[in-house]
Amino acid sequence: MNLYHFTRSLVRTVLNPIYRFDVKGLENFPETGGVLICSNHINALDPPVVGITAPRPVYFMAKEELFNAPILKPLLPKLNAFPVKRGLSDREALRRAITILKGGEVMGLFPEGTRSENGELGKGFSGAGFFALRGEADVVPCAIIGPYKAFKRLKVVYGAPIIMQPYRDRKASADEVTLVIMNQIQMLINENKS
Repeated sequence: MNLYHFTRSLVRTVLNPIYRFDVKGLENFPETGGVLICSNHINALDPPVVGITAPRPVYFMAKEELFNAPILKPLLPKLNAFPVKRGLSDREALRRAITILKGGEVMGLFPEGTRSENGELGKGFSGAGFFALRGEADVVPCAIIGPYKAFKRLKVVYGAPIIMQPYRDRKASADEVTLVIMNQIQMLINENKS
C-alpha cells in the first residue's frame, strides 16, 4: 500500500465517525479516463473529503506556500498534491494539471477558488472551463452539503459526467463551460438539500 492509499484510509477512519458521510452518485463516476471533479467549497476539509469519497485517487493543486514547510515538502507530492502560485498565471501548474487529465487521471478542483463565506455557491473562475476543455477529460460535478458539525450528516453528491467533447467540437469558451459546470453544481445542491 503506497502512502496515498494509507493516508486516505487513515483520514477516512478519523473523519467517518465525526461526520456521518452520505455519499451519493458514485455510479456516475467514470471507471477509466481523465476526470475533472468540480466541487463547491464550504470548508477547509473539502479536499480531503473529496479525496476519501471519490472512487479513484484524486490529484489536487495546493498553494505553493505549503511546499515550503519542511515536513510537507516531501510529503505532499506523495499525496497527489502539486504546487500552484496563487494570483499568478502559473504555467507550470497549468501544464501539470493538463498532463494529469490527459494521462487518464482524476483531478479535483474548487472553481470558486476560495471557501464560501455564507455557504452559498459563488461565481466560478474560468480555470475550471479551461482545464475541462484542454484536459481531454469529462467533468464530474460534486456538491458538498453541510454543515460540518460533529455527528451530523454530511452529504457528498457526485453528479452525472458533463461530456466535454461537444463543447470542444464547437470551440466553446472557458467562461461558457465554467458556467455550465457551476449550474450543474448548483442543481446538485438544490436537489439534495434537507
